[in-house]
Amino acid sequence: MDRGLRRWALTRRRGVVPALWLFTDAVRLADPLAAAASLPRGRAGVVFRHDGAPGRAALGGALARLCRARRLMLVVAGDARLAAALGAGVHLRDGRWPDAARTRRGAMLTSSAHDAQAARRAVRAGARLVFLSPVFATASHPGAPALGPLRWAALARHAPGRAAALGGMTDRSVRRLARACRAVGAIGALAGPR
Repeated sequence: MDRGLRRWALTRRRGVVPALWLFTDAVRLADPLAAAASLPRGRAGVVFRHDGAPGRAALGGALARLCRARRLMLVVAGDARLAAALGAGVHLRDGRWPDAARTRRGAMLTSSAHDAQAARRAVRAGARLVFLSPVFATASHPGAPALGPLRWAALARHAPGRAAALGGMTDRSVRRLARACRAVGAIGALAGPR
């Protein structure tokens, strides 16, 4: 785990919405339980993706139990029905609802966004965090064009008070972003010991 990134997140103002988020990935982090267990108790969240992975619901159930025990916030990407079954929030993709279902009242809602239109759509949907990405080069999307700090800050204006950073996040990279950065999401930086 990138201790500097963790320290940055823990120094952000305290509130209901954590500043540190682990994103699961079926390829890069096949079993996210150990990484989730290393997150600061009561001060972080997990975005459960693992789309199409065999045993997704069972893994989601184990992750939900771990998150409840450690008081971590959990949102499920792209599947509002699974989120409801797990008692979790929902993570939208580009501000779009994945199906006709909606999240339960009071549940956490987050979203990804890759452009201004998606960021505005996420805000209209009620997302409390909008993960703008990829900020920097990332192993999740090799060769994909990165936003960089200036374009990220311009995009963040479309999600005032909700802008989060995802993609190539480390202690050093997060400090290159404007104060508008409310939270960070990561895979590799939070996946293992450092």
